[in-house]
Amino acid sequence: MSNWMKKRRGQVSTVSKLSRRRVAIYGTLIAISSAIGLFSYYSAVPVNGTSPVLGFPTNHFIKASHSGSSFFYINQGSSSVKGARTNGGGITNPSYLLTKGNLQSIHFTNGDYDTHSKHNFNIDAFNVHTRDLGYFESQTITFLADKAGTFEYYCTLHPEMKGNITIE
Repeated sequence: MSNWMKKRRGQVSTVSKLSRRRVAIYGTLIAISSAIGLFSYYSAVPVNGTSPVLGFPTNHFIKASHSGSSFFYINQGSSSVKGARTNGGGITNPSYLLTKGNLQSIHFTNGDYDTHSKHNFNIDAFNVHTRDLGYFESQTITFLADKAGTFEYYCTLHPEMKGNITIE
């Protein structure tokens, strides 16, 4: 075999290794991009929807708390809220007034330092159900306010924790 043939085989072998390496790199990049795209798609689907909703939700920050012998929700920052104020500046078991068709995000935190009880947040009409959260745990749920009316929110573990959401 001539030197030219040996060099030629070495080049083919090097090119094959480079090609395999490129294919592996491109395949990995495509897999990562696909995973990010799929995650982005499903994170834009509200809990009461079947397709993504692109837009900025109205945020509602709600904390579960305890005082004396009762448990309650405290609004920690939301517009269109009515209810009795607490010493900490929040509103206990607030009533919300929302606009139909808007995307809403509930940021729910268990801040029950006194009893360390588990709490959850539910709105049956919109399929909003958090898991039972321990002290200092939180969960965010996004839903589309697609029905007009007054709906109750509540904690399944503490019946006194409830309020209303009115959608106009």
